[in-house]
This record gives sequence, C-alpha cells and structure tokens, in this order.
Amino acid sequence: MKTKYIVYILFFGPIALIIFTLSSNKNKINKKNNPAPTKPVVIPVKVAQASSRLQEINIIKTGTVVPLKEARVLSSSGGMLVSVNFALGDHVINGQVLAKTDIRTQQLELQKAETGAAKLLRDLQTYTELLAGKAATKQQVDNIRQDYLNSTNQVRQARKSLADSYIKAPITGIIAARPVEQGIYITSGTEIATVVDLSRAKIKVNLTETEVYQIEKGQRVKITTEVYPEKIFIGTVGFISPQADAARSYQAEIQINNSGKDALRSGTFVYADFSKTTAQHILSIPREALISSVRDAAVYLVRNGIVSLRNIKVGGETGGFVTVVSGLTEGDLVVTSGQINLRSGSQVRISK
Repeated sequence: MKTKYIVYILFFGPIALIIFTLSSNKNKINKKNNPAPTKPVVIPVKVAQASSRLQEINIIKTGTVVPLKEARVLSSSGGMLVSVNFALGDHVINGQVLAKTDIRTQQLELQKAETGAAKLLRDLQTYTELLAGKAATKQQVDNIRQDYLNSTNQVRQARKSLADSYIKAPITGIIAARPVEQGIYITSGTEIATVVDLSRAKIKVNLTETEVYQIEKGQRVKITTEVYPEKIFIGTVGFISPQADAARSYQAEIQINNSGKDALRSGTFVYADFSKTTAQHILSIPREALISSVRDAAVYLVRNGIVSLRNIKVGGETGGFVTVVSGLTEGDLVVTSGQINLRSGSQVRISK
C-alpha cells in the first residue's frame, strides 16, 4: 500500500510542480502586461481672470513739425525781372506784390486791343442804325458784332497778361526761399519764392496697424519737444491715412497753433502723446495667456480643474493686456503660465 502511494507521488509530483510553475509564470506575465493603474498627473499652472476694465490707450510717437501751408510762388508769364520786393525771412500777406517783370510789351498789347475794340464798337453802333433804316443787312451787323466780341476777349487777355507781370504772394507767411535776383530773364513757371505759414503747423507721425485703430480724428494730443522742455503744445488729430505705406505704417497729422515767442520751426523733432482713458469698458486678458499670435489667438480655459483649448478673437494691445472681442466671458479663468505642458483635458492645479 505504501508502495502505491510512493508511485503516485513520484508520478504526479513533477506534473503538479510543472503546473504550479507555469501558473506562477502566467500570473507574473499578466501583472507585467497589466500594470497597476497610476494616478493622473496634475500640472501646476498660473491663471488670470478675464475682466472688464476701462480702456486705456498709451501711445507716444515721435514726429516732425511741417508748415500747415506752404506755397511755391511761380511766374505766370516770361520777361525781364525788373523788381524783387522781398527778402528771406520777410513776412508777407496774401496778394502782396513780390516781384514784377517788364510790362512795356503787355501795355502796348493792351492799348492796341482796346483801340481795336473801341473802333468795332462804333462800327457796330453805326451798322445797327443802318439796319434799322434798311441801309445794311443783318449779316453785316452780325459779322461786326462777332468781331467786336472777339476784340473784347483780346482786351481781357491783354489785361490778364499785364496783371500776370505782377507776381503776388498766394498765402500769408514767411519767405523761406528766394531763388531769383532782379535783372534776370524768367520764363512762365519760374519759381520766384517759397512762402511758408507756420502760424498753424502740423506734425506728421507714423502709426502701426494696432495703433491706428486706437486714435480718432479730432482727438486732442499733447506735444512736447526738447527745444522747449517746459512747454506743452495741445494739438488735434486732423488726418489719419486710410491706407498703409510699403512699410505697413499709417501716417497721421496733428494740427497745432504755433504763434508767439515759443513757435516751433519747420523740421523740429517732437513727441506726440496720444494717451487717454476712455469711458468704454472692455474685456481683457494678459498678453501672456495667448499661446499663438494675435491673428490666430487661442488660450487654455480652466474649468473644474480641467483645461480646454479655446480659440478667441482679440483686438488691440495696451499695457500688457489684449482686448477680447469674442470667445470669452467675464470671470473666465485662462492659463498664463505653464501652457507648454498642457493639452485639452489635462488636469491642473492653480498655483500662486
């Protein structure tokens, strides 16, 4: 009987050992292939709240003073320049005679035209009376009337030619250039002088695409310059270019009163301060919340400890904040630091 048990043990013992070993190895493989569940990674981030605030515009640009009015004085006819009645720096008024060309030829032409017109007028009166007595034809009267009209036109042209010999200032201002001298022969279109009016001046500045949408025509602007460090000029935006130049800049012009002892000269370098606080409340977020460019703006929105990627539309940028046009509401939390480790669905922990 004992022999029988010994045979069973010797026969079935190795088999049991093999089964136990295989089962143990299978459990180890299963544990390896099915690791124990791990806790989700919670990423620390910093956030900011989308909030409504008064819109502040802080723009200070450099610019250059130029005359509000500047005119080149050109001759309307040719001839010998017999007088030049101005000097550099003179103050002249609109319509003042600055120079005169030789008028003798124009005077003779005017005298000849007036004499011819007077004769034709007498002939017209005579033939009109003859027509009434049927001693002349209507055709004769009509021909003389036409000749008389032509002669009056010649008189007007001669008078204009004589008037053109007197070269006048087209605007009130200061003589800034005098390229001619008395006694030279000039032709029609010759520049006699340049007159600038600096009683009112304008300042030209260049604005970026973001800046040009934050100013408006009629807006008041503070102007300062190193020439008069204690003086503040108040100007008004008079022009904003509707089109950008090749450098994607928009030109704007600011008009200022420029009379008195502190008047600015053309070409002076100035600072134009467009800064203002508007009465308009805008929704804004910090600029660092954006994970792409302003044109393709997107942020990570935090809700219940989970982030989601949200595309938004933004406007201008001032003081490190961007205006939110659409995509967020007041009170929304957006990630401002730690975005590099995030994707939609990530769990986060808000850190201070």
